[in-house]
Amino acid sequence: MPADKISLKNAKKDKLFYFVANVVVFRKNDGRCLILKRSEKEKVHPGKYGVTGGKLEWEQLDIARPTRINGDVLDFEDAIEKLLEREVKEEAGIEIEFPLKYINSVAFVRPDGVPAIMAKFAAKYKTGEVKLEQGALTDYAWVNAGEVQNYPCIAGIPQEVAAAIHLFGDNEGG
Repeated sequence: MPADKISLKNAKKDKLFYFVANVVVFRKNDGRCLILKRSEKEKVHPGKYGVTGGKLEWEQLDIARPTRINGDVLDFEDAIEKLLEREVKEEAGIEIEFPLKYINSVAFVRPDGVPAIMAKFAAKYKTGEVKLEQGALTDYAWVNAGEVQNYPCIAGIPQEVAAAIHLFGDNEGG
C-alpha cells in the first residue's frame, strides 16, 4: 500500500541527508555565467559569491499527487528540475532552459553537524532580468572562466563556472 504521508518513522538515521542542488546559469550570447553574492548575514559563506540553488523540501512532494505510482512506491519525477526552476526564479528573478547538464556532486557535513548531498548542474539562461532575492543576496555578476577568479567565491565555484562554459560553449554545436 502506498504511503499516505511522509514519515521518518522507518528511516535509518545513518542514511538521512539533506539534498541540495545548485545550478550554474550560462548565458549563450556572451559565454558568461551568473554568480551571486551572499549577504553578510548568511550563516554559511557570508559575503561569498556562489550560484543559485537550494534544498529539496517535503512540501515539494505532494503525496496526493505523485507523477507515477510504481507498485507501492510514489514517484515524483523532475523533482530536481522543479527545485532549481523555483530557486533560480526566487533568488535571481530569471528563468532557465531544460534539460540540465550534470557537473558533479559532493557530500559534506554542515557546521551544525547535518550531513548533506549536493548535486551540481548547468543550465542555459532563458529569459528575464536579474532581480536579487531581498535580504539573502547583495550583488551579482555575469562572468567568464577568467573573470570569476577576481571574485571571493565559495570553494569550487570557479571550477563549476568553467565546467558550465565547457558544457554549453562552442563545443556544444549550437
